[in-house]
Amino acid sequence: MKKTETHTHKSETAASTVTGPAQANAPATAEFTPAQLEDLKARAAKADEHWDRLLRTAADLENFKKRAARERQDAAQFANAALIQKLLPVLDHFEMAQAATQTAQDDKLASLQAGVALIQQQIKGVLAEAGLEEVDANGKPFDPMLHEAVMQQETAEVPEGHVVQQIRKGYKFRDRLLRPAAVVVAKKPAPPEPTPQAHGQA
Repeated sequence: MKKTETHTHKSETAASTVTGPAQANAPATAEFTPAQLEDLKARAAKADEHWDRLLRTAADLENFKKRAARERQDAAQFANAALIQKLLPVLDHFEMAQAATQTAQDDKLASLQAGVALIQQQIKGVLAEAGLEEVDANGKPFDPMLHEAVMQQETAEVPEGHVVQQIRKGYKFRDRLLRPAAVVVAKKPAPPEPTPQAHGQA
């Protein structure tokens, strides 16, 4: 009877020796209450919301920087547009005066013609350096983006829809239209009316 008890005691001791170290190395499992889980979810959602808001703010700031840079560039590029537009009538008057001197026969007007031509070239040079460009419409197809039609003229010498005559020059400033060219546009002549034939008397 004693032998049986001794064998049983040894078996329990061996089992205790095997299971002891395994239990000691087992990782501890953290357990959260439902309230703690809900709190963690709320914090994670709020963090995502703040991150999205930060990304949108950064994008808005970058767009604002680009827009401000474009506005500064446009302001510097077109700063003289209003001044140049006011000078255009003066340029028109010089050109009309030059045209008048070319038709005169008096030799005394030769010096005046040369002076007017010199002033005109100086003004054109200054304006061209600032970015002014003439719109040449003569003989060109009518373009509503560049031309202003003041009338139409029937003609067979110029294709229909083309400029017959440029009445007033147009101007662009750095690819921006300041004033359209005033033009006369060609249209196809109307067909002649049939001549009535005389009917013979019976």
